[in-house]
Amino acid sequence: MKKKLLGGLYGQALGDAWGMPAYFDIDHTWDAYGGWITEFLPGPADHPVHHGLPAGRITDDSEQAFSLARSFIKHGAVSLEAAVEAIITWYDRVGGDESPYVGPSTRRGVQALKRGDDPHTTGNWGDTNGAPMRISPVGLLHPGDPTGAITDAVIVCTPTHHTNVAISGACAVAAAVSVAMLDGVSLDAVIAAGIMGAEIGRRHGVRWLGPSVARRIQMAVAIARGPGDERFRLHELFDVVGASLSVPESVGSAFGVLAMAGGDPRQTAIYAANLSGDADTVGAMACAIAGAWAGIDAFDPAIPAKLDSDAVFAAYDVAALADGLHALIKQD
Repeated sequence: MKKKLLGGLYGQALGDAWGMPAYFDIDHTWDAYGGWITEFLPGPADHPVHHGLPAGRITDDSEQAFSLARSFIKHGAVSLEAAVEAIITWYDRVGGDESPYVGPSTRRGVQALKRGDDPHTTGNWGDTNGAPMRISPVGLLHPGDPTGAITDAVIVCTPTHHTNVAISGACAVAAAVSVAMLDGVSLDAVIAAGIMGAEIGRRHGVRWLGPSVARRIQMAVAIARGPGDERFRLHELFDVVGASLSVPESVGSAFGVLAMAGGDPRQTAIYAANLSGDADTVGAMACAIAGAWAGIDAFDPAIPAKLDSDAVFAAYDVAALADGLHALIKQD
């Protein structure tokens, strides 16, 4: 259990940091790097968001996920109060009102919370991928219980992303991580859990614009396992499924790169980075699932060592988070 918890937490950070230097356009990334991004790289000087970040640096995806995990441990359970505290704590720490790293739905929701608005309604306009990118700790807390993961994911989405499209994406990732925590489970079963989570999640929250997350996952997996070489299939994912802030696009493509890599955490990170677009978010979601499925022993030791060496990541003390999450699981 502990190895899978560590795999999920380090996987979240792996995909995030590996995808951080990718450009928004797939051809731009390939032209800039001459092919695959096969190691941790710094944010390029001309990157519109990640310029100046050192190699191996996580972004808001993992910082928010770890802030949620820390808050769940502090409160002893997943709750609306814990979710609100976690997101506001993170937002204040990064100077959210001025930070370029805060997504539009999270910024809108947090500013409404700070005005004293009802957290049951502050997320009613939140439709971007901030909810699924940080939801993995909810799945980790429900090993083999995707229904419980889905229920808690809905709660965690509420203060900033209470639309059915955002909740659908978050429930897809949470349910997939939950099933990935089981020993001996197939990758197809993990993907099927994600599709189920997307379908159930779509029944919750404010009805919003957007195609089916479940269908985008199915489409992405079919492309990932279809004909053509790796670059061709990545281009198909980028052009057909998409990799923007849109939940159906980024969540769909996350399952696509996961399937394309056969669940290997490092290869999943490579594919997510070279897919481009919102690559750090696609990578964070996909590698959180892959890491929980494969466990920490599947990681080259150089990967956690590199992540541990960065002060931003180290401040979250992921080993302590794994211990705290493990204690909550045993408590239940």
